[in-house]
Amino acid sequence: MIEAAMIWNEPNNKSHWDPAIDPEWVRFGQMVNLAADAIAEANPDVIRVLGGISPIDPSFMNRMKRYGVLDRVNAVAVHGFPLDWNLWSIHEWPKKLDEIRAVTDLPVWVSEVGISTFGAEEVQVWGLQRTAELLKGNAERIQWYSLFDLPQEWGATTRHREAEGSSYYRHFYMGLVREDGTPKPSLEEFAKHTPEMGLVQWFHYLDPRLDDAVKLMKQLGVTHLRTGLSWADSFRPDALAWFDRQMAALEDFKVTVTFCFTPEHRGVAPHHTSPPQVPEEFAAFCAQMIERYAPRSVQAEKPRELVY
Repeated sequence: MIEAAMIWNEPNNKSHWDPAIDPEWVRFGQMVNLAADAIAEANPDVIRVLGGISPIDPSFMNRMKRYGVLDRVNAVAVHGFPLDWNLWSIHEWPKKLDEIRAVTDLPVWVSEVGISTFGAEEVQVWGLQRTAELLKGNAERIQWYSLFDLPQEWGATTRHREAEGSSYYRHFYMGLVREDGTPKPSLEEFAKHTPEMGLVQWFHYLDPRLDDAVKLMKQLGVTHLRTGLSWADSFRPDALAWFDRQMAALEDFKVTVTFCFTPEHRGVAPHHTSPPQVPEEFAAFCAQMIERYAPRSVQAEKPRELVY
């Protein structure tokens, strides 16, 4: 079910990795190296991708090269939201990709790109059209964020929430479909760009939107999807049953699964952005998920147990 494994999400964004604990990303590099090796051992055919960086920063990529991370992955990824959060023009997308290609020969994926409808839904339609013009044929993978708007009561995964002002509220309007299930004008436009464009859709624990998402993605002609399996969620009651249901529902797609989110009780600090106390535990989680959902074609070994 898993075509690619993405190791973490936006590691150079303090909403996803705490730079106060790991200011030089040394712990991060160690963790990624352990996870990449564990994934390769579990199934070397699964594409290993460094978690999409945001902002797009070639100096961060060079740091990962120095730490040996780029020797262990098959692709790197970037995230860009120039009409909402980034301080560069949407027309600079080719330049941004070239900045990363200047420091690595690995394929560069655009694993999140999107436009919010916070200001006007018409902006998203234009932004989708222009993004497709700039990126189709210029990136090895393009994954639009996202299918559904984020429900207001769920809260966005960001450090400062309402203190961020309009930047925070834009998180809730990134979908092609409104929270009430009605389509935005951009949904029809997106269908013109599949299957070259894929989707990003994060499914929360026991997410009631799962079946509707699968049905709609098939109607849209989506073939590749990026989603996540949360290390933190693995400690919830019946977590494996939920993971099994999620991955079974997505079996008709080429899935990039993102492994991230530190369980509070396993972090250096009690927060999902914290480096783990024992990075081998995160690597063991990644390996277990690969063995469960992307086993080798001939898997003689007994699936490994999580190590805590």
